[in-house]
Amino acid sequence: MYRSLFHFPRKLSKHGCKVRSPWLTHHAGTASVAAATKQGLSEELNDIRDAGTFKHERVIISKQGPTINVEGSSQKILNFCANNYLGLSSHPAVIEAGIKALQTHGAGLSSVRFICGTMDIHKELEEKLAKFHGKEDAILYISCFDANAGLFEVLLSEKDAVLSDELNHASIIDGIRLCKAKRYRYKHMDMKELESQLQDASSCRRRLIATDGVFSMDGNVTPLREICDLAEKYKAMVFIDECHATGFYGETGRGTEEYFHLDNKVDIINSTLGKAVGGAAGGYTAGPKELVTLLRQRSRPYLFSNSLPPPVVACASKALDLIIENPDLPHKVLTNTQRFRTKMTDAGFALSGDPEHPICPVMLGDAKLASQFADQMLERGIYVIGFSYPVVPKGKARIRVQISASHTEADIDRAVDAFVNIGRQLKVLQ
Repeated sequence: MYRSLFHFPRKLSKHGCKVRSPWLTHHAGTASVAAATKQGLSEELNDIRDAGTFKHERVIISKQGPTINVEGSSQKILNFCANNYLGLSSHPAVIEAGIKALQTHGAGLSSVRFICGTMDIHKELEEKLAKFHGKEDAILYISCFDANAGLFEVLLSEKDAVLSDELNHASIIDGIRLCKAKRYRYKHMDMKELESQLQDASSCRRRLIATDGVFSMDGNVTPLREICDLAEKYKAMVFIDECHATGFYGETGRGTEEYFHLDNKVDIINSTLGKAVGGAAGGYTAGPKELVTLLRQRSRPYLFSNSLPPPVVACASKALDLIIENPDLPHKVLTNTQRFRTKMTDAGFALSGDPEHPICPVMLGDAKLASQFADQMLERGIYVIGFSYPVVPKGKARIRVQISASHTEADIDRAVDAFVNIGRQLKVLQ
């Protein structure tokens, strides 16, 4: 008779009782642990819901743009929460470039870069990005999170020190955790504490100051001039993450370094292709050629992740061309930002962040209020999201509005009117 591979013959004890199979005992124990784990996770999720911080994902059923279609709504929705700062995510020329690359270079490489995953368009985009930032070389990653995860471990050893702003992006924090350097964390944009830490790290071989160029939750800009002055004084290097600056901040969109009129004072720039530069995916490091070459040899996210897909590369390359060819785009972002901020402030709302940056956090404080406010905005045809703990500190919930060059003045005014009307209903405004 056929016996199953998983058949365990029954045994009898000396008293004639059936003995449970060891495999079944183990399986039952594992099932019990899994059930307990599921119960614990369910309770944790309920706690998140009770706190009003559960994050629901709304489903978009159209192209990304200033106006979108959202599942469950029959009306056109104005989008004020995308990182699509220049409106290039669905630009016809960007889409055309992606389609053409799909036809000529295929959907993907099925390989990492050093095996058989490097194409001519990868090298062309890297050269273009290096030139855009005024750096010697650049290296592409599948995301800027990966670029940040892959940098510090390669650059820094136990002989070195890294000095990081306490509100840096999670990807910078995670990247720093992977390296063996001595770690310092200075208070947010506190230059006195940074200087004190630089003095303490004076015996280290290398000192790297790491900061976001623009902090995404608050929209405030790092004091880059002061940071570069301290770096020069204490012979340190400067690294900035420019995800919320590249393409639209500064006179021609070259980011925080350009905004402060600093001529190549920043040593290393990490940024993204997933926001203003096409909005699809991808990240990169731009900096000294020797560093970029070493990253190609040792950076784990680069060595062990598939190459950026050709259509994504082509879309980003075309978007970068449009940014270079249309220097008026950053100015349009600025004028739209100033219009929104002025009208909202005049209405009585508290906005944080830099007055010239398109991240415009509308501060509400309470998490449930922020979520309720955002839901009512959607009912009025305005797509915004409430941010609360753990994305922002407790008690500092807000609606983060993001302005785009693709918004019209009428779009801005309609959003402000919705904020004012709902603000009065919810007693945020008097």
